[in-house]
Amino acid sequence: METVLVVKALIMGLVEGVTEFLPISSTGHLILTGEWLGFLDKEVRGVFEIFIQLGAILAICWEYRTKLLGTLFGLGRDAGARAFASNVALAFCPAVVLGLTLGAKIKASLFSPLPVSTAFVVGGLIILAVERRQHTPEIDDVDAMGWQDALKVGLAQCFALIPGTSRSGATIIGGLLFGLSRKAATEFSFFLAIPTLTGAAFYDLYKNWALLDSSHLEYFALGFFAAFVSALFAIRGLLRYISNHDFTVFAWYRIAFGILILTMSFSGFLRW
Repeated sequence: METVLVVKALIMGLVEGVTEFLPISSTGHLILTGEWLGFLDKEVRGVFEIFIQLGAILAICWEYRTKLLGTLFGLGRDAGARAFASNVALAFCPAVVLGLTLGAKIKASLFSPLPVSTAFVVGGLIILAVERRQHTPEIDDVDAMGWQDALKVGLAQCFALIPGTSRSGATIIGGLLFGLSRKAATEFSFFLAIPTLTGAAFYDLYKNWALLDSSHLEYFALGFFAAFVSALFAIRGLLRYISNHDFTVFAWYRIAFGILILTMSFSGFLRW
């Protein structure tokens, strides 16, 4: 393995793991980092980014393994387990339907510097607006959510089809607007990420299977591992952070990053 490519694969994995579950959108960060590093051919890099996303998803599964296994083995005898699984499945459906019908058209129309940077800035402004409202949570735990609550969060997730919006941002802020506590909104966003991101990743890998090359497997494995470890720290760090803070810092970060993307694109540094 080439040392330079090893370092680049690890950096890409770290960026994916840190940004995937924070309300700041991993897409823009991976585009910028990949261009800055000049990592692999652009098409192969796209497959690499899909693959390392699975490492971040595995971190969620590991962190919540007790909850997930309890739900799996409790489906036949525990009404609470069935309700939780049903809520995640229901919330998963809107984005699947919309993604399969309009996903390609949305990506073709909006996957360019101006729409993505605009989504970053607008998302930041929405977070600021939500955080300035008085937030009195009605639901403190994901197990207390009804199917209506889950469906509302699932509909909010559909906005994440717009590049730069952030799936985590859409679901967490949507959850806050719909009466969930910060912890409940964040954790349900984590759980909803498992079917959503796994399904999208395997679908994209299937479509791009011809681009996979055995000579790149070591770098894919390193990126996967880096994404897993960094996502684990990001998940735990976010839960600790929101116990005493709001999401305002992420809003200002999104606005600054959106402006950065636009500036670098027009300056010619970032080739979209």
